[in-house]
Amino acid sequence: MKRLFLQITNSMLIFIIAGIFYLISWIAVPEERQACASGLSQSELKIWNDLSFQKRFAESYMAETEIEPRVTMEERDRMQKVLGFMSSGEMDKAAGLLEKSRGDKANALYDFMLANILFQQEKIDQAAGIYQIAVEKYPKFRRAWRNLGLIYVRMSEFEKALPALTRVIELGGSDSLTYGLLGFAYSSVENHLSAESSFRMAVLLDPATIDWKMGLARSLFKQERYAEAVSLCDSLISGNPDRADFWLLQANAYIGLNQPLKAAENYELVDRIGKSTIDSLNMLGDVYINEGLYEMAVDAYIRAMGKGTQYKIERAIRAAKALTARGEIKETRKLLDSIKALHGGQLSTEDNKDLLKLRARLAVAEGSGGEEARVLEEIVGLDPLDGEALILLGQHSNRNGDTERAVFYYERAANIEKYEADARVRHAQLLVGMGKYDEALPLLRKAQQLKPRDDVLKYMEQVERIAKPR
Repeated sequence: MKRLFLQITNSMLIFIIAGIFYLISWIAVPEERQACASGLSQSELKIWNDLSFQKRFAESYMAETEIEPRVTMEERDRMQKVLGFMSSGEMDKAAGLLEKSRGDKANALYDFMLANILFQQEKIDQAAGIYQIAVEKYPKFRRAWRNLGLIYVRMSEFEKALPALTRVIELGGSDSLTYGLLGFAYSSVENHLSAESSFRMAVLLDPATIDWKMGLARSLFKQERYAEAVSLCDSLISGNPDRADFWLLQANAYIGLNQPLKAAENYELVDRIGKSTIDSLNMLGDVYINEGLYEMAVDAYIRAMGKGTQYKIERAIRAAKALTARGEIKETRKLLDSIKALHGGQLSTEDNKDLLKLRARLAVAEGSGGEEARVLEEIVGLDPLDGEALILLGQHSNRNGDTERAVFYYERAANIEKYEADARVRHAQLLVGMGKYDEALPLLRKAQQLKPRDDVLKYMEQVERIAKPR
């Protein structure tokens, strides 16, 4: 029997040694022979010469060790006491016993159990540190790696979560939760291709969990694969028509595909099921403005403003400016009236000034010169250093033939550094209109020096040509 055992042992040893020599001889052959035999390029064959790969391959001759630390009878008895305390709800006693049992040479299972208790008690930072100790003591402790990954995700430390969750998979823990959390971690660090692969595996192992499919759809969207994202969202929506996040993600994908009106349909459906947000309604308004549907755009912005005090009024003011630039006087006034009615008491000085300037522009467009001047004077009353309002007052005075007052406003604006160049150009234009070319030229030269512009340069050259014969 002993002789048979020796024969088997010797045979196994010879087999292992032969395998190692074969591996060495294969790695040592010329690269041309390797490429010819495998059909791979030289760059693809570099892995065989990598020290990390050779170490892993050599380890494959040894039997796979367990993924849990082995426990002695004495350790088992102590763990039973710990479990007894835990089953009776005496978690502090369980933690105390584990703490006494821990040490540099103690079983990693003690560290793992204590970290679990701390995790349950929401002592997150302490738990993470002790899980780390457990895996350092026993590098193949899969459950410890898994919980360490979970806790890093919980702490939003995704860079640390990635190697922990990857290690779980390397150790055979290929379950849907691990792949799903790995996808979430990759997505959080903007590695969307790896996130896609992880979410696909999670969906494969657990097709019933919607979160993994949603993660996959988002990773496709982030890679600008909008058509695939739309298609996947169709599947998600068909089974969950009340999930606003599915509709909204698909709407964003439609915008990526340059199909804004389909996106608008989604935003409207979300509002119809009562789950629209300030952002979704603002996006709807933006879509309608870009499509020239101004009345519908204003309606969407008003609905957004009605969502509560968290609304940022700057968005509505920006929309009003866009409508004014397009000459939509009626819709701009309607939006401005709604801003005042819904958020008038919360407007800052700057917001008030912006609204007054818009009303001044509406007055000009409607030919109400007196209303324009009144509004602009109100702006200057709020802020005497508002150069834009001073320039507009100068233009108003010039249009009404009061050149002296116009010059007064232009000179006031020119004393404000930010508006000096524009004020000097307007003043120069007034003088050119009066035939005072020689007086206008120094103003234009100074304006061009402060703020070089092609249109001002061309205008100045024209004035110089006119002034020379004189």
